[in-house]
Amino acid sequence: MTNLISKIHNLYPTLDFEKSNLFYYSSSKNKIYYSDILTTKDKWSFLHEVGHALLNHKQYNSDFSLLKMEIEAWEKAKKIAKKFKINIAENHIQDCLDSYRDWIYKRSLCPVCKTSSFQDNLNNCYLCINCNTKWITNKSKLCRLYRKKLELKN
Repeated sequence: MTNLISKIHNLYPTLDFEKSNLFYYSSSKNKIYYSDILTTKDKWSFLHEVGHALLNHKQYNSDFSLLKMEIEAWEKAKKIAKKFKINIAENHIQDCLDSYRDWIYKRSLCPVCKTSSFQDNLNNCYLCINCNTKWITNKSKLCRLYRKKLELKN
């Protein structure tokens, strides 16, 4: 791992790294956290987080803006990988993106009638196109999904 980190650091000297249990990028600390890189997929995950850092990804405003940031980070990771003669498998990228697509779909299900609905980007809540239920969800992808119904104002 240290070899890849040092190569990345030489190419992008402003990036900061710290060993962790997970691969992730913290925009608030402007730091890339990484775990032991034991497999090819670990390299891909690391490069993906480097992609987030280089793209200066911060907070996302909606579920779809998060998905867009994930797609952008994978595209950037592929470009970085080419510099090191690493090929990131497209099916791996799509599997990772599918986890976000599945997460978005679950969040979009109305808590009353289970119709898939849309998120209002202005106030980050969902509105059911079938029964007019309005709800918000928790942000985390790493914990159980919670949906809280809101009262509609006439």
